[in-house]
Parts: sequence; structure tokens; C-alpha cells
Amino acid sequence: MIVIGSRGSQLAVWQARHIQSLLKVETRIEIIKTTGDRIQDVPLSQVGGKGLFTKEIEEALLDRRIDLAVHSLKDMPSELPAGLILSAIPEREDPRDALLGAPLKEGSRVGTSSLRRSVQLKAMHRGVSIENLRGNVNTRIRKLDEGQYDTIILAAAGLRRLGWADRIAELIPVDVMIPAVGQGALAIETRDDQGEAHRIAHTLEHQASRIAITAERAFLAVFGGGCQVPIGAHATICGSEIHLRAFVSEPDGSNVKRGEETGSDATSVGQALAKRLFG
Repeated sequence: MIVIGSRGSQLAVWQARHIQSLLKVETRIEIIKTTGDRIQDVPLSQVGGKGLFTKEIEEALLDRRIDLAVHSLKDMPSELPAGLILSAIPEREDPRDALLGAPLKEGSRVGTSSLRRSVQLKAMHRGVSIENLRGNVNTRIRKLDEGQYDTIILAAAGLRRLGWADRIAELIPVDVMIPAVGQGALAIETRDDQGEAHRIAHTLEHQASRIAITAERAFLAVFGGGCQVPIGAHATICGSEIHLRAFVSEPDGSNVKRGEETGSDATSVGQALAKRLFG
């Protein structure tokens, strides 16, 4: 019996069940509440620390209470705890951000808890009002429908997974709003012991997704890998060539830097672009 650890949100449980359906062994899902789940009334950028949605799950892995964990890859810090490994990155879903609700215009009340989205949104549409939005996908859509916001921004992948694709008013191109590192991808984390869970999980590996996300996470690692700095990165693969587009700014949205880098080694591409923008 392989025990799968997951957060308890509707999207997290969908993701865990999706991975469960792909594994060819007997499994059960263990729900674990994380720090990020407990703190719902404060913007993530103000909570501080890394691994807000992963720390308790990783502790359960290390304590052998679970055998593998399923995460949204964008929730994962750039460095894993000693003894753990990303055993598989399955094929990535759509990485783009999506607008729900009314078209953006002067004075629109836009709901998001993401510094990354807020900074890029202000660059797209000056004059919009950015308001904090927390909660699971259903809660955020309900708040939009209640009129608390004119427009909200969510990841397209989560909306598609939960059957809300018909609510997407606009998909924002990645060259306009660069996604979060790993957005749209799942991560399967296990102990780094080459055990049964690692071997089983690794059967779900998608090489192109791994290469792209390796470049994005290498970019993130140079900046420390937390939620306190607005950062986006998106890599694409064409043959043996990796193309990375990324941005970073100060937390208040000033000093926005964007850049692109191309190369054949994912880690080198990510680090080179980060160091160029960091300087």
C-alpha cells in the first residue's frame, strides 16, 4: 500500500486522485493541513517563509507517515529538504494565467493574492485596483459572483482540472503575464532512497516538462525561491534548445526587469538569465 500525501483543497485532492489513477498499485490518500491552508486572511507575500503549502507534507514524508506527495509545482521552494527528491514531473497543463469576470478597465477591482500577478497587471492596465483574494478555487469564484470583485485572476490549469474552463474570459499570453515558476505542472515528491514509491512515481515522468521546469527553478533559486519577491519564469523546448522568458521586480512593483535566454542546458539557462537580471 502506497500512501499519498496531499493538501485538503478541492484542487489538491483532484490532483492527488489524478496521480492515484495513473499509478498501477494499491494506494490511499492522506490529507495533511499546511501552514498556507491555515492562514487565509493575509496575503501570501506577508506570511513569510518558504514551503507554506509543502512543509508539513514533507515532514510526513521524512517521518514515513506517507510514501509520496503530490504538489502543485509552483508551491514548491527552489530547494528541497535533505532526504527528499522530485521523483516525477508529469506532463504539464496550460501554464497561463486566466481572467474571469468583466474585461479590465480603469477602476476595475481585481482579486489576486499574487505579487507576481499584481505587478504585471499594473503594467498591463494602469488604474486598476488590486485587492487581496485568498481561498480555494470555488471560494474565489463565489466571491467574484457575489460582486466582491469585477475580475479575478487564476491559473488556467486549476480551472481546467476542476471543470471551470467555461468561466475563463481571457487567457493571458505568457509574453504579457509571465507565469509562476512551474505553473500548470504537478510534482511527485518521495524520499531519496530509490525505494518502491520513488520507482513507481518515476514512471509518470515527462522529460520535456522536467527540462522546462528545471530551467525555471534554476532561475528562481538565484533569488532565494520565496513568495516575497515578484518572480515569473516560463521555459519552452524546441528540439535541443531551451528558451526561457522571465521577470523580477521589487516587492512594491518598482524596478521591473524582464529578459530572455536560450541555450541547451536547463540549469545554465536559468542561472544565466537570473544573474543578468539580478545585476
